Amino acid sequence: MHPINTFKRLIRAWLNRRRVQLSLALRITVAAVLSLALAQFAGLGLPLWAVLTAVVVTQVSVGGSLKATIDYLLGTLGGAIYGGTIAVLVAHPAEWELLAILAVAVAPLALIAATNPRLRVAPVTAIIVLLVPSITHATPVASAIDRVLEVVVGGITGFLVSILLLPSRAYVQAADAAARTLDHMGRALRALLTGLSRGLNTSELHRIQDGIGQSLVHLSAISTEAEHERAARIASEPDTAPLLRTLLRLRHDLVMIGRAAQLPPPEALQPRLRSPLEHAGGAIADFLGATGQALRLRRWPPPRDAVEASLDAYSAEITALRREGLTHALSADAAERFFALAFAFEQMRQNLKDLERCAREWAGQPEPQR
Repeated sequence: MHPINTFKRLIRAWLNRRRVQLSLALRITVAAVLSLALAQFAGLGLPLWAVLTAVVVTQVSVGGSLKATIDYLLGTLGGAIYGGTIAVLVAHPAEWELLAILAVAVAPLALIAATNPRLRVAPVTAIIVLLVPSITHATPVASAIDRVLEVVVGGITGFLVSILLLPSRAYVQAADAAARTLDHMGRALRALLTGLSRGLNTSELHRIQDGIGQSLVHLSAISTEAEHERAARIASEPDTAPLLRTLLRLRHDLVMIGRAAQLPPPEALQPRLRSPLEHAGGAIADFLGATGQALRLRRWPPPRDAVEASLDAYSAEITALRREGLTHALSADAAERFFALAFAFEQMRQNLKDLERCAREWAGQPEPQR
């Protein structure tokens, strides 16, 4: 392959991987420049705050930008009203009085911000309203009004840029995050069942399942932004909470399987369990990966026939082992892990049904003919 073509291919691949980040960088840049132009056109005293607000509220997703804009405007309005009121009541404080007034202004707002992080900008606004008049020689009321106007210009500019310029919907990001989590779960399940025959130590369990928890935290944050889009009628997709709850339950199933995998099954049972476990693990992992891809593409998930058949075969083998009395000789610890593994698979069966239902709700097209 020609070096130039190879270089172009690598550049295209890098651009595709960084598409979300590049789009965000472009939106932030445009929001900053446009907010400065609007602030100068409106004759605002300190265009700096309009620009900073536009940069702060421009988030990765539209839902994130909407939430940041509302939070910033609420915090600014509250801080401006409170700080402006104190500044008016004590119009010309002495230098030592200003210290006390600043404490009176900041302390309650800082407590409110600590209780409700959505209002964390309120103390900053109060400080600006109190101190900027001494620099610009404006009245406290004018300082408060200017601050609110600057934030309104920056907030609305940032939000409109997020909607109009290469918009990134939180629902699309949530579907992609859920798909990555399902892929990771499928790989983890295969690794857990592969290591079951010899037993897995704690470090191996952490390595296998490392990252699933972080993926779920990331998905939870994106889901919150998606719900802001839905509440504002920006998006009409289904509620993200059922999907998130289902993935959390599947995560718990993997934890149970991991605990059971710390010790290998008794040698007498291993030949009987090896094949059913391999088939069940493979079928479930394939279903998780295919369902994740269906979420990405907004298509219907695959049928669970292979999963149900493999789990039925595993349950039948467990029943046969118990009927033959082969489980009676197990130690208490071995019996506990043996039955915990069977219970985890039954729980996973139910959770996979819920996952299928969630994926169907997310599908943006009618059910395919089978």
